Amino acid sequence: MKALAACWTRVMTAGLMLIAALGARVGAEEIPAVAEAPTTVTVAVLTGGHGYDEPAFEILFDSLAGVEATIVNERDFLTAPAEERGIELPVLQSRDIFLTAPAEERDGYDVVLFYNMIMETPEGDYKEGLEHLGTSDQGIVVMHHALLSYPEWPGWTDVMGIADRKFGYFHDQQVKVHVEEVEHPITAGIQDWEMIDETYTMADADPADGNTVLLTLDQENSMRTIGWTREHGQARVFCLQSGHDNQTWVDPNFREVLRRGILWAAGRL
Repeated sequence: MKALAACWTRVMTAGLMLIAALGARVGAEEIPAVAEAPTTVTVAVLTGGHGYDEPAFEILFDSLAGVEATIVNERDFLTAPAEERGIELPVLQSRDIFLTAPAEERDGYDVVLFYNMIMETPEGDYKEGLEHLGTSDQGIVVMHHALLSYPEWPGWTDVMGIADRKFGYFHDQQVKVHVEEVEHPITAGIQDWEMIDETYTMADADPADGNTVLLTLDQENSMRTIGWTREHGQARVFCLQSGHDNQTWVDPNFREVLRRGILWAAGRL
């Protein structure tokens, strides 16, 4: 009996290992893995001007392998007074601290990700902080409502690639995302997928303006291009229209595209 039990245990163990291996293989086929960055990519995630689900947003960035995110108000990044410039960014609460922090502080991040929505035209130190983007190879990611920021300022057009940012929006849309560029590192091996998100009706990212189209939607109440890359000065830029709330953030394909977009912007893919 003991020998039989031992044999049965070995069979069960082998079977469970085979099931786990097959499951891992299926998962890998659904969302192919890409090479991890040799070191963690540090990201300053700039918020402000638009509410969002803060706990779920933190969970989203915690889930991105190889990414270390600091979430902070955008003005906390662009406008730091001299006496507060050495403080760790998560501590900074003033509305006038981030985009005017000294360049060496801001440039310490591999990527700056914009998730803010500021409709005023930037001025002064804040504008200078934005204009500093692209003067180094620090990556830029523009996500969801950040595409709509600074609608009257041509400088933001240079960053994200769409001049006419008049828009409409539609909540809780069932969308089918089409992978337009199947060989780009951000989208390679990812299949078309469906998810729930907020869509925008606005002008498209035109390839004639230096945009490389990665992801598209084909439905009436949305712009066609929802994911694209471009260059701004020395910087790589990844723009992603998706990402309204946790209905989208929990989607594994969305998470993988966002993760790869950050790594690509940092020059790690």
